Amino acid sequence: MAKALLGYVGGSDPRVLAEMRRLQQRVQDLESELVRMQAENDALSAAAARRGDSLLDGIDVSKAEPALA
Repeated sequence: MAKALLGYVGGSDPRVLAEMRRLQQRVQDLESELVRMQAENDALSAAAARRGDSLLDGIDVSKAEPALA
């Protein structure tokens, strides 16, 4: 597996290692952002549920237009 990640060329190229570290850091940053956004979404969903808000409350079915096919 490590050979595939490093592009097995007989040695460790410092540029490849630096790029791999940079990409690993980017993945960690994105995972952290995902956890933060999920927590924010959960908090907003819980607040909306407590207030009884629904996205469908504002739709007047009698005036709804058919979907285009």
